[in-house]
Amino acid sequence: MISLTDSQKIGMGLTGFGVFFLFFGMILFFDKALLAIGNIFFVVGLAFVIGLERTFRFFFQKHKMKATSFFLGGIFVVLIGWPIIGVILEFYGFFLLFRGFFPVVVGFIRRIPVLGYLLNLPFISGYADKMSESNNMV
Repeated sequence: MISLTDSQKIGMGLTGFGVFFLFFGMILFFDKALLAIGNIFFVVGLAFVIGLERTFRFFFQKHKMKATSFFLGGIFVVLIGWPIIGVILEFYGFFLLFRGFFPVVVGFIRRIPVLGYLLNLPFISGYADKMSESNNMV
């Protein structure tokens, strides 16, 4: 079992609340306030989990500047009041930032009984295989 410090536990909670508010804000037709709260919770929670210095190093690497600008720009666009455009920018930036983690996630999901079966269905397995073959380093 992985032991977490108190600040990492707080960060996991904040990140979870952030994902919840983002999802709930999209369900409620891109509610600006919920999306803004979700964005703030997600970024602050990430900083609590991995630490402030490592968060800055992750987001501001030279080869990730395009992804970071899309992600943080999307958060800014949501905060100024254009939620649909902001969420689209955030998703694109999130995909660019975390695409190195997707092979690990697909490999993990394939070991879960029901979800693994779904990923092995004929029309889904091709996409899952492409995601798990990514050679991009994090």
